[in-house]
Amino acid sequence: MNTTEGSLDVHPRAPQIWVDADACPVAVKEMLYRAAERTKLEVTLVANQYMRTPPSKFIRLLQVPKGFDVADDEIVRRAQAGDWVISSDIPLASQLIAKGVHVLTPRGERLSKENIEALHTMRDFMDTLRASGIETGGPPAYSQADKKAFAAELDKAVLTMQRLIKKGDNAK
Repeated sequence: MNTTEGSLDVHPRAPQIWVDADACPVAVKEMLYRAAERTKLEVTLVANQYMRTPPSKFIRLLQVPKGFDVADDEIVRRAQAGDWVISSDIPLASQLIAKGVHVLTPRGERLSKENIEALHTMRDFMDTLRASGIETGGPPAYSQADKKAFAAELDKAVLTMQRLIKKGDNAK
């Protein structure tokens, strides 16, 4: 496993943002890079291939070996309660939510205990349809409305993380 700028296993630590980066739209990654620099929050992209990231002490790439769910498993292993993960992967989100991790899709949808079961059921249903030969099509193209929705939810997530950090600093 490759990681830039040292170990990511420092505990306790401030909340951070993890990105299921292999399928994450470029526009979302660019918003996250800007947010990391602006807020000084750590953003870690987890991918099974090398990705170019801007030089920053707040942005890291964690490259994992290729393989089914290797990046997902690494995110589950490393993410802690209070962290945020950017992903559209419903099974991954389900595992993270159970750990107290917040999940936001690149389209700006917040996944939670309240909606993950229904989303998981729909995902499984669509898989069954595809397996039986029915063409279900894919998701719509990533749109300007998706970018705006993600940006708005990212701002809320960042504010939440900053409040937690400030609260922790005041407790010292």
